[in-house]
Amino acid sequence: MPEQSGDDRPIRVAHRFRLDGRRVLVTGAGKGLGAACAEAIAEAGAHVILLSRSAEPLERVKAKIEAQGGSAETVVQDVTDIEGTRAALERIGPVDGLVNNAGSNQPEPFTQVSVETYDRLFGVNVRACFFVAQAVAAGMISAGIKGTIVNMSSQMGHVGAPNRTVYCAGKHAVEGLTKAMAWDLGGHGIRVNTVCPTFVETPLTRPFFEDPAFKADTLSRLALGELGQLEDVAAATLYLISPASGSVTGSSVMVDGGWTAR
Repeated sequence: MPEQSGDDRPIRVAHRFRLDGRRVLVTGAGKGLGAACAEAIAEAGAHVILLSRSAEPLERVKAKIEAQGGSAETVVQDVTDIEGTRAALERIGPVDGLVNNAGSNQPEPFTQVSVETYDRLFGVNVRACFFVAQAVAAGMISAGIKGTIVNMSSQMGHVGAPNRTVYCAGKHAVEGLTKAMAWDLGGHGIRVNTVCPTFVETPLTRPFFEDPAFKADTLSRLALGELGQLEDVAAATLYLISPASGSVTGSSVMVDGGWTAR
């Protein structure tokens, strides 16, 4: 007969995905993955702070969230302006969670990458990611908040790919940053993880799929044989930003259709 644990309490977990009463900042929230994550987090009950460099897309996302009964506000700020972003985050005040999503890509052969392209991509994908997280974490610590940070990474943070040396280098850096942050911040009760999507059709990736050969090659690398959906990435982000992932830190959630499993 199996040994009994002696703990007969019921296991209840659905409520741990709720974010009622919490404030969550989402960068790059005007479109694509950022907008989808913001909608999911608002649906779970959080007040979402939408940050991006363009006002009009943010207002559309805010209106959509409010039409669904959620709560949101907008902040227009370019995260590559480090001092301006620090000032904006001070005005926002401490938050309970951060989805560090702002990013960019420009595929080019390695031998053709310019200094300008390298600096621009590292400026948003690594430098801005680092200093946004630093400012948010400092606010959490000063307010005594045991918060959560999700750095938006990629399957390309775990593998290599043609024409993506700068992007891969940046996302590998985000993976290392996240692991180190988890140890620096763990003593404050702050958890840090990454979400690593495969190709999802967004405004950033849509032009790539206009090339039939690229699309066919991409689908051949996915065990499920289909592109990821925005909802898949949003759900994984919600899991990591919520108490449902209470013992998870320094980890990567792969939403890659099996790309990196082969």
